[in-house]
Amino acid sequence: MKNLMVIFVLALIFATSCQTEKVVIKEVVVHDTIVKESFSYDYMLMAVLWYQASAEMRAMCYQSFNLAKLMLDQAVALNKPGKPLAIVTDIDETIVDNSPYEAQNVLGNFGYPVRWSEWISAAKAAAIPGAVEFMNYAVSKGVAIYYISNRKVGEMDATIQNMQNLGFPMADEAHLLLRDKTSGKEERRQKVLETYNIVLLLGDNLNDFSEVFEKKSVDDRFDATDSLKLEFGKRFIVLPNPMYGDWEGAALNYNYGLSNEAKDSIRKINLQGF
Repeated sequence: MKNLMVIFVLALIFATSCQTEKVVIKEVVVHDTIVKESFSYDYMLMAVLWYQASAEMRAMCYQSFNLAKLMLDQAVALNKPGKPLAIVTDIDETIVDNSPYEAQNVLGNFGYPVRWSEWISAAKAAAIPGAVEFMNYAVSKGVAIYYISNRKVGEMDATIQNMQNLGFPMADEAHLLLRDKTSGKEERRQKVLETYNIVLLLGDNLNDFSEVFEKKSVDDRFDATDSLKLEFGKRFIVLPNPMYGDWEGAALNYNYGLSNEAKDSIRKINLQGF
């Protein structure tokens, strides 16, 4: 019995120490008083696991690019003399997979932007299923590709290296429009429109398609989506990403400066049970 009790106590100590390693403890000021705040990034676990372990995720990606190919063929067939055709696509979680970084957030208990630069510099993100094949097919049809991403301009070289290693066409400084002054993408889309007719836009975030979604509430994003419902699957091709995005920003009312615990409380408030 004594041996069993010792084993139980050791197991309890081990479990407690493991729990401690999974919790961030930091000091914050609340009403002029320093208090300690703890938080675990395990809230991301199921989303990242789904992204990495579900065949459904891969199926949705193939579905998106199969549909994109059908719409591209239609656009090329109906094209009239004038501006050349182009596709505008996001990069992260649209054509390349950064889920190892998100997984490390959970495993190491930290959040963006911690170690993001390290991940980008490694240039080892994998391609989203179907992405390389589709982009090369588009170029074979005489369609230009423009990559509009909110990766920073200083991350250009590593991003190009990663994309070229994966076999993406037109992966060069002329065709990568990265973030400089603002995260809004409309100005960069307009730059492409000066020369090209954009026939398809691909992204995992509704801001990748139109400025009407930017900085809007959850309900306003719903309304804007409903108003543009005929564009989805036709001109707008959406890739799955449950890990992060402006959908979460909308739920938080874009108060990214809130404490982790406050954000977690707001996430729960936004849940609708029965």
